Amino acid sequence: MKFKSQKIAYNFFAFAMLLLVLQIVYGFIMGFARIGMDGLHQWIPFNVARATHTNLLVVWLLAGFMGAAYYIIPEEGDRELEWPWLAQIQFWSLAVVAVSAVIGFHFNIWEGRKFLEIPRELDYLVVVNVLAFIANIGTTLYKSKIKTTTSGILFFGLFAAALFYLPGMIDSDNQTVDSFWRWWVVHLWVEGVWELIMGGILSFLLIKLTGIDREVIEKWLYVIVGLTFLSGILGIGHHYYYIGAPNYWLWIGGAFSALEPLAFLGMAVFAITMSKKGGRNHPNKLALKWSIACSILSFVGAGFLGFAHTLPSINIWTHGTLITGMHGHLAFWGAYASLILAFITYAIPQMTGRKLYDSGLAEYAFWASNIGMVSMTVAFGVAGVAQVVLERRMGMDFLATQTEIQPHFVGLLLAATLFTTGILSYVWVFMKAGLPTNRLGEVYDK
Repeated sequence: MKFKSQKIAYNFFAFAMLLLVLQIVYGFIMGFARIGMDGLHQWIPFNVARATHTNLLVVWLLAGFMGAAYYIIPEEGDRELEWPWLAQIQFWSLAVVAVSAVIGFHFNIWEGRKFLEIPRELDYLVVVNVLAFIANIGTTLYKSKIKTTTSGILFFGLFAAALFYLPGMIDSDNQTVDSFWRWWVVHLWVEGVWELIMGGILSFLLIKLTGIDREVIEKWLYVIVGLTFLSGILGIGHHYYYIGAPNYWLWIGGAFSALEPLAFLGMAVFAITMSKKGGRNHPNKLALKWSIACSILSFVGAGFLGFAHTLPSINIWTHGTLITGMHGHLAFWGAYASLILAFITYAIPQMTGRKLYDSGLAEYAFWASNIGMVSMTVAFGVAGVAQVVLERRMGMDFLATQTEIQPHFVGLLLAATLFTTGILSYVWVFMKAGLPTNRLGEVYDK
């Protein structure tokens, strides 16, 4: 750690860990409900658990991105964060939004729009929060004597994420129009500008962990940005197939969605190539493992599995089924969750001085969580295919179909248990590392 203000990242990382564990709890509530064990329904109905589960995902990922930015921007710009006090206020503001939203869901205080359920009053607080964040890192970057491609793309991705939150606040009584704008947030985040954030963070990690020349690594970023914009923007069309939008979205969405795996394939090739060419024998090999796992699983989950059911001729059968759950879980885990865990694995030893990444528990956390998530993806996939055949092709009643596929959710819960042991191990290692120190200097990069 080179600058004292980088310590603010720890608050965001700790908050992300807390929300991740809470998200898993609600995942189990839904999993047990799927096999008929819905004893909490009176207090936590399935729709409440689902909204809480998905929104916790979004908030803990955003917390991770913000923490990574507060660590990376000062180091890349070679100066202290412009307003550390504002970063502290912004952190507590984010915490208030998250806690208020979760509590509100349990009292039916929400907008009822998937991934954007938080009430409008909290939307305004989110806007103020993100503006403070963007102003802080933007001013730091602007006043820096050193301006790198890595920090520039990271900032642009974060700025664009803030910008594309605004369409989700457009009111409409027409469900088609409302869905149109809602996907501007959801799709253009996860399949657009978040990929730029992913590229910036992954670039920083690979520069630090492999020793490859910055110029070589950052050239890859231009390729990834180009592929992201080529495919991601018009690829939004695969969400417009059956919401009442014009028919031309069928061919636009199908054509550009077919190109979307290219950006994630570029990420995978980028990370693997850089790690093989790396000449630095960095002691934190676990952070590099997480980085490579992120790039590979993002291609499989977001790229391959996304493409597997976004063509119109396939999506007409799979839309709104557990096939989406199969794609969504591995996509979010591979592209973004693994990335944040990779960054925390790298940054915490720098901040605390405690090198716990070479412990057996940290290694177990990596393998158990990844194997568990892949197994969950398989369970979702098998259940989803069965659902499509029984419900969509054979015409079986929805609830009767859910009964038929219950055994697959038993397998899902077993896989989720393995995954959870990995995450709890990761959180335990994080807690054992302790709080950041005031010791400065990149001791562990040498």
